[in-house]
Amino acid sequence: MSTLLDLRQGDSGTITKVKGRGAFRKRITEMGFVKGKSVTVIKAAPLQDPIEYKILGYHVSLRQSEARLIEVFSGFETDDESGSPLAIYNYSGTFVEESQKNPIIEKGKVIDIALVGNPNCGKTTLFNYASGSHERVGNFSGVTVDSKEARFKHAGYTFNITDLPGAYSLTAYSPEELFVRRHIIDKVPDIVVNVIDASNLERNLYLTTQLIDMDIRVVAALNMYDEFIRQGNQINHNDLGKLLGIPVIPTIGSRGEGLNDLFTRLIEVYEDRDPVVRHVHINYAQELERSILNIQDAIWLDKSLTDRISSRYYSIKLLEKDEDIVASLNSSPFRSTIFHVSDYEIHRIESTFNEDSATLITDARYGFIAGALKETYNPVKNEIAKKSRSEKIDSILTNRILGFPLFILFLWVMFQATFTFGAYPQNWIDMGVAWIGNHASSVLPAGPVKDLLVEGIIHGVGSIIVFLPNILILFFFISLMEDSGYMARAAFIMDKLMHKIGLHGQSFIPLIMGFGCNVPAIMVTRTLKDRNDRLLTMLINPFMSCSARLPVYILIAGAVFPKHAGSICDGTSPLPYANTPGYRNACVGKGAAISQ
Repeated sequence: MSTLLDLRQGDSGTITKVKGRGAFRKRITEMGFVKGKSVTVIKAAPLQDPIEYKILGYHVSLRQSEARLIEVFSGFETDDESGSPLAIYNYSGTFVEESQKNPIIEKGKVIDIALVGNPNCGKTTLFNYASGSHERVGNFSGVTVDSKEARFKHAGYTFNITDLPGAYSLTAYSPEELFVRRHIIDKVPDIVVNVIDASNLERNLYLTTQLIDMDIRVVAALNMYDEFIRQGNQINHNDLGKLLGIPVIPTIGSRGEGLNDLFTRLIEVYEDRDPVVRHVHINYAQELERSILNIQDAIWLDKSLTDRISSRYYSIKLLEKDEDIVASLNSSPFRSTIFHVSDYEIHRIESTFNEDSATLITDARYGFIAGALKETYNPVKNEIAKKSRSEKIDSILTNRILGFPLFILFLWVMFQATFTFGAYPQNWIDMGVAWIGNHASSVLPAGPVKDLLVEGIIHGVGSIIVFLPNILILFFFISLMEDSGYMARAAFIMDKLMHKIGLHGQSFIPLIMGFGCNVPAIMVTRTLKDRNDRLLTMLINPFMSCSARLPVYILIAGAVFPKHAGSICDGTSPLPYANTPGYRNACVGKGAAISQ
C-alpha cells in the first residue's frame, strides 16, 4: 500500500489508513486526514522536507516521517460519502432536546461575546472593525496569543467582545486551544461567535461541531463571504443553520459588511427570540451513543460536575482520552466509578471497530459535516483549477531553487537597510546627546554630581537610545514579514534545517525576532505548540545577536573591515561612545582608526 510520501507533486490519492499513536494520530485526524478523504501533493520545501498537501480545501505541511504514516490509494479520487465515515457509522444527523431551551424572563443589556475560530479566518479583523480597536493582524498561525477585549454598543445593548486565540479545535493539544476551551468553561460567555472561513467550510466546521458538543449558545459568522461568492460557490446558509441549530450570518469582516446583521442576530439569540437556535446533539451512531450515555450515567453521580460543563461533553472527551478533562475529574469523589466506566467503554468501542476511540469520534464529526454540506453547499466545479494569487507567490518564494536565495536576499536587505537608514537618526541622537552633555558640563560645577549627571546619566542613556532607530527599523521589517505572509513561508522552507537541532520550522519566527530583542522573541515562543520546542527555542534565543550586541559588531566592522563596512555594519555610523571621554573617531568613515 502506498503512503503520502510515495505521491509526487501534483498527484492525488484517497486516504485509506492513518497509522501512529497518541497526540500525533489525534491531531492529524482532527486536521482532516481521515479515511475516504482526497489529498493532493502541492510541493516540497527546497530541502524536500516538509511537504505541502491540500486537503478539505486548505493547505497543510507534513514532515516526511509523518507522511509515511498515512496510507493512500492513488487509483481514484473520492471526496463523497462513499469512502467517508458515513457508511461506517450509519450516520443519522442530529437529535434535539427541546426541553433544554428555557428562555430567561429578564435579562440585562450587557452581552458577553467570545470570538472563536481557526487561525487566519478573519476573526481579529472582524474584532477590530466591530470594536474600533487596532489589534495587529498577522498571516501566520497563532498570531493572537492572548485574548483581546473591547466594548461595542449596538441597538441599545453593550457588547463585551473577547477575541480569543486562533484554534483549529478544542482539544488540549496546544496552549491556544486549551486557553480557548478554559475561557469558554470558566468565563461562560453569553454567546460564542464562531468565525468561519467560507473558503474552507469543511475544515472550519470541525471546530463548530465541538462547540455544539459543549452545549453552549453559538452564532456562526460566515466570514470572507465575498471571496466565497466570487469563486462561484453557493450555499444555503439558512438551511445550514437549521441543521446545526445555530444561526449562520454571512460577513465580510474587512469591510464591515454583515456586522450589523450579526450583532442584531446576537441580540435575538441572547433574548431567546431566534427560531433557529435549538439544542442539538451530533448523532455519533448507535454504539458510540451507547457509550456516551453510559459514561453520562456515571458523571451524573457527581452533581457538581455539570454546573459549568455538559455531561455529554464530559463523556465525549473521556472517549477521546482528553488528558485535561481526565485531570479535572481527579478531584471528584466518584472518579473511580467514572474512570472505570469510561475505560470499559473505550475498550468495548475499540474492540468492536478495531480503531482508536478518539479517531472514531473525529471520523463521525467529519461524517456529520459532509452530510450537512451535501444538503446545503454547492461548490463551483472548475475543469481547470486556477491558481490563486497566494499560490502564485508561493511557487516563487518557496521554489526549490529560488527559495533560499530569496530568503537570504531578504535578510540581507533587512539588515543592510537597518544599518544604512538607521545611521542618520543615530547621528542626530548622538549629536543631541553630545550637545546636552557639553551644555550640562559647562553649566555644572566640577564634582561628583556633575560626573553622575554628565558621564553617568546623559552619556549612559545616550549610549542606549542611540540604537533605538536600528531596533525600530528591524521590527518594521519583521512586521512586514508577518503581515505579508512571508514569515509563514520562511518557516516552511526552514523546517528541515531547524529540525536538525530538534526544532520546528516555526521556531524560526522567534529566533529571527531575537535579532531585534531577545525579550519579546522569547515571549513569541508561546505560539509554538510543542512544549519541548518552546523550551529549546527559549534556551537558544539568548545566543541570537540582539541589538545590545551591535556596539561590538560595529566596533569590529570599522576596525577590521574599513573598506567593506557597508556589508558588515554602516561605515558612516558612529558608535554611541564616539563622543565620550576616552573614545574618538570610532567607526567614522572608511579606514578610521579606533583609539582609546
